[in-house]
Amino acid sequence: MNIILIVIIAINIIISFKGFNDVAFFRKYEFHIGSIRAGEQIRMFSSAFLHADLGHLFFNMLTLYFFAPVVIGYLGDISFLLIYIASLTFGSLLTLVMHKNDYSYRAIGASGAVTGILYSAILLQPDMSLYLFFIPIPIPAYVFGIGYLLYSIYGMKAKNDNIGHTAHFGGAIGGYVITLLKDPALLTDNTLMVILLAIPIVILFAMERLGKL
Repeated sequence: MNIILIVIIAINIIISFKGFNDVAFFRKYEFHIGSIRAGEQIRMFSSAFLHADLGHLFFNMLTLYFFAPVVIGYLGDISFLLIYIASLTFGSLLTLVMHKNDYSYRAIGASGAVTGILYSAILLQPDMSLYLFFIPIPIPAYVFGIGYLLYSIYGMKAKNDNIGHTAHFGGAIGGYVITLLKDPALLTDNTLMVILLAIPIVILFAMERLGKL
């Protein structure tokens, strides 16, 4: 396994387990709009290494483990790290912008960064297929990626769980944009996939402009 990927997964595990066993630590570094607007910007970064429980941590790290090698293989170590950090940052920034007046809003998890890597991998290798536990046939990765973001729109609108759906979108945008900047040939080589993966992003911003979120 790539050393940078190992380090990222290790940092997530160490910080998450610290948060599992130290409520004060967890509260100090989680994403919290009120605290961030009061000047604690470190939360926009630190919250992406905290997780709610073992299941949350496992799902994010497993997804990263499967898709990171595609990005590393095509673009290299440094670009992978850039996309991970950019996606994390985009996720936090979009969450801050869209929830800026909800001072009690809280979120945690690496989902934004991981979704950025997922979107990047799908752009780079659009013929990938996934095998999900509850579906016995392979699913095209782009179908999963688009469906995941469409579900995130539903989650943002329904507001019936504690998942940071907005960060998923910000992360996807980060992975999408940085990957196309790093490999602009994708615009002509995989034009259909570039358009398909943009659809949920366009829907999100259209709904936001129309006040539907």
